[in-house]
Parts: sequence; structure tokens; C-alpha cells
Amino acid sequence: MGKESSFDIVSEFDKQELVNAVDQVNREVSSRFDLKDCGAEITLDADKSITITVPDEMKLRNISDILQSKLIKRNISIKILDAQPIENALGGKVRRAYNLKKGLSQELSKKIVSDIKDAKLKVQASIQGDSVRVSGKDKDTLQEVIALLRKNDEKYDYPLQFTNYR
Repeated sequence: MGKESSFDIVSEFDKQELVNAVDQVNREVSSRFDLKDCGAEITLDADKSITITVPDEMKLRNISDILQSKLIKRNISIKILDAQPIENALGGKVRRAYNLKKGLSQELSKKIVSDIKDAKLKVQASIQGDSVRVSGKDKDTLQEVIALLRKNDEKYDYPLQFTNYR
């Protein structure tokens, strides 16, 4: 009887890389001539959200673009950013918060499990908290599941990682 192989599907990000990316954005904003003395603030709130406060919406768009490019350079998916509506802040400034998505929601986990079952591969998928465990006898079949999920990546609004492959 062969040994059962498995892996977990999770949605996480490297906290330290996120801190580094926000620091790089702050550094670039303080040195760019068009953003230097505008009073922009970019804050990271305990791995829950990133808040950008600036004088006008054009600068907000510029800083959002910088933030996204820094995240991409540090191999963090921009799918973790859940943009909230732009709101007015004190002193005529505008503010936008980006909530950080981490962990798979129940609905997304169910969607992933049903997609795996619809593929008719000989694996079992089970929801375990904010992750999905996929197990099967054949490692090649597990690789097919990973390939299937990567191919359908745009269907899920969360970045997916595959961990604990054994």
C-alpha cells in the first residue's frame, strides 16, 4: 500500500517583505520631486491594512502605483490589497485604506474544493480552517491539481500558495 501524499492551499504573505515594501514606498515618496513635500503618509497597521493619506487623488493614484510595483518586486501578490473607498481626511486631504487579505474565506475554500472535485482527479480535498488540504496516493495527480488551480488563478480573488507538500 503506497503512502498518502498531500499539500495545503493557503493564502498568506511574508510580513517582513510587506514591511520592507511599505518602507521602500515611504523612501521613494520622500525623494521624488513631485511627491516630496506634499505631506503624504503611508502607514502599515499591524498586518491588517495599509493607509495612504495625501492632499489630492492624483497623488493617491501615483502612490498606489508605487505601492503595487514595490509589492510585485518583493514577490507579494497585489491580490492581497482590498481597496476601500476614498474618503476625505482632515485638512482637505484624501485617504484610502487597503485591507490586507489573508487566509482563505469559507466561500473561496468551498469553490476551490468543488473545482478540484469537478476535475475528476483521484484526490481528496478538505477544508481545514483558513486552508484547504489536498491528499492523494499519486504525487503526479497532486501536481495536476496545482497546475489546474494556477491555470484558473484569475477566478480566485486571493493569491494562492501551496505549502506542506509531502
